[in-house]
Amino acid sequence: MDLTSKLSQEFDLKPEYSQNLINLLDEGCTVPFIARYRKEMHGTLDDQTIRAFSDRLIYLRNLEKRKEEIIKLISEQEKLTPELETKIKNALTQTELEDIYRPFRPKRQTRATIAISKGLQPLADLILKQKQTSGDVLDFAKEYVNTEKEVNTPEDALQGALDIIAELISDDADIRKALREFLFKTAFIVTTLKPSEKVNTYLMYDNYKEQICKMPGHRILAINRAEKEDCLKVNFEENVDKCLDIIKNNFKIKESIFKEKLEETVVDSYNRLILPSLQREIRNEMFDNAAEGAIKMFELNLKPLLMQPPLKHKVILGLDPAYRTGCKLAVIDENGRVLDTGVIYPTPPHNEIEKSEKVIAMLIKKHGISVISIGNGTASKECEIFVANLIKKLTVPVSYMVVSEAGASVYSASKLGAEEFPDYDVSLRSAVSIARRLQDPLSELIKIDVKSIGVGQYQHDMPQKRLTEVLDGVVEDCVNSVGVDLNTASPRLLSFVSGLNSSVAKNIVLYREKNGAFKQRTDLLNVAKLGGKAFEQCAGFLRIVNGENILDNTAVHPESYDSAQKLLKLFNLTSEDIKNGNISLLPSLVDSYGVEKVAKECELGVPTLNDIIAEIIKPGRDIRDSLPQPELRSDLLSLEDLKEGMILKGTVRNVVDFGAFVDIGVHQDGLVHISEICDRYIKHPSEELTVGDIVKVKVIGVDKEKKRISLSIKKAIDAE
Repeated sequence: MDLTSKLSQEFDLKPEYSQNLINLLDEGCTVPFIARYRKEMHGTLDDQTIRAFSDRLIYLRNLEKRKEEIIKLISEQEKLTPELETKIKNALTQTELEDIYRPFRPKRQTRATIAISKGLQPLADLILKQKQTSGDVLDFAKEYVNTEKEVNTPEDALQGALDIIAELISDDADIRKALREFLFKTAFIVTTLKPSEKVNTYLMYDNYKEQICKMPGHRILAINRAEKEDCLKVNFEENVDKCLDIIKNNFKIKESIFKEKLEETVVDSYNRLILPSLQREIRNEMFDNAAEGAIKMFELNLKPLLMQPPLKHKVILGLDPAYRTGCKLAVIDENGRVLDTGVIYPTPPHNEIEKSEKVIAMLIKKHGISVISIGNGTASKECEIFVANLIKKLTVPVSYMVVSEAGASVYSASKLGAEEFPDYDVSLRSAVSIARRLQDPLSELIKIDVKSIGVGQYQHDMPQKRLTEVLDGVVEDCVNSVGVDLNTASPRLLSFVSGLNSSVAKNIVLYREKNGAFKQRTDLLNVAKLGGKAFEQCAGFLRIVNGENILDNTAVHPESYDSAQKLLKLFNLTSEDIKNGNISLLPSLVDSYGVEKVAKECELGVPTLNDIIAEIIKPGRDIRDSLPQPELRSDLLSLEDLKEGMILKGTVRNVVDFGAFVDIGVHQDGLVHISEICDRYIKHPSEELTVGDIVKVKVIGVDKEKKRISLSIKKAIDAE
């Protein structure tokens, strides 16, 4: 297979771009590096497309490797023909390839293999020729009776031969392919609830029936989970007659004395061998597709969550809610350093509200706190009521926000949490994390296993290796698109920078502690285990604030510094002009001169030139600053306050296949069903919404008993 041509066709790329991508990936270049600093080599593809290209390249290479293995294995059996080899080489998928190999795969003991061992293959071959038009079937079988091999009667011999034929039919690649496609298009999944403690969870799936090709991923995953928990019985319902016709169209039965027996064998092969096997394959493929969809949904939700704008230049109080053990407090400064900690008891059973108010008021006055970050776990509602009431009594402006504490306990009890705060107990570490999640979501959330962040669905049912691989890719893309301060970043944050790993990240911090702050990017070459290749991959994503070279505080790669200087010189500008912000006219100067001409004189491609201009106009810029800021509150609603028809503002917290969950300042997030997102038809909520979006919603239903809130975005728009 010509991989370059194949990938060029699939991704609609010029062949040279595909070949360049293959070469860059083979050289060990990371996706963020390729996407950012090699744009001219691939036509400015984004990181997601390059990751998809990389995944497909790996799949196709594994497919080619498997083809070579299968050709070798069949050749060793001396059964390889030119036609078979061509068929193997032309296989487009792993499934198709394994179907071709199926008849040659070493088998465990089956009825067919036992029959072959008894010498009944010649009888099977005779029957398959279908030449006899007269005589008795058993007369032909009589010749193969052999009591020593336990073939005691003609009937035994005939049955053994038919078992061989049944397996031959079931191993036929064309039959399997045709049946698989037909079942995917036409078969139904039918489910029945079993008596169980968890019946209420899966009540909708009692006597449930749905066509396989129309089943959305979340229902496939729900049914799989219910079956795994032994709550649900799952069956197939298919058009058996049509399936048998498909087999007969491929396995031609002629007029002969064996016709009736062969027709019975087709039914036996279908019921005993083909259908159970294809059911497993189809269910597995359904799960794989649904899991991949759920992983992509997790990926889609995770990126905007990590890219939420940081709440800069604020002193924040983190509050980790609890009942009996008290609410832990942690105050952090503008840079995330812990200034103070404490414990208050405003919730039951203590209800020390007045005393708790004095503690927080004192901390606000002492440290200049302007924002309180409240975790959304146990006792969150009571803490939110307490904080909202306290804010009304204060003479200084203070606001609050309830943040997701998903994974906070995982971080607090982790080795990383213990290393960062060895003198704090786990609950105090959680309070610090809750404060930092509001101050800089990306830096804090990457400390947690991303599967614990809580923006997916059925993540614990996913293939964990694939899930981790995809989500780590999201984190890597986010970290590198934002950039990392080389002199303040934690080892964990540094480990996600292109070209670095945990070991080198720790060495960077050790070097920093021993030698002081990095003055320039080239100092990285003095770090243990950080060689030239790693420097090439990481340097552009690491920032040095107030360093010796202003370009070190931009995403301009050191390899382009000379070109950047040529650009400045071309328009009589200097690095000092960048520092002083006297460079805003550069884009118009370049346009007047001619972009292509400037790029040529600076020895750059146009995409890289545009990137350099954008960076030097605003050194140290954070791409997250252009996104909507967090929605802070100073008052709250309760579930009892909600009335149908109310128009509220909320924040999208999670997007799933059937809708989106929106935080409207009540302890429970409300659900906007996919049908209530917009007036036009959409296949998936992600077409309109992402995590972190600020939206107006109309309350269309409140179930206080079940604590469910139904919301509508389209009705809120109509109400305007």
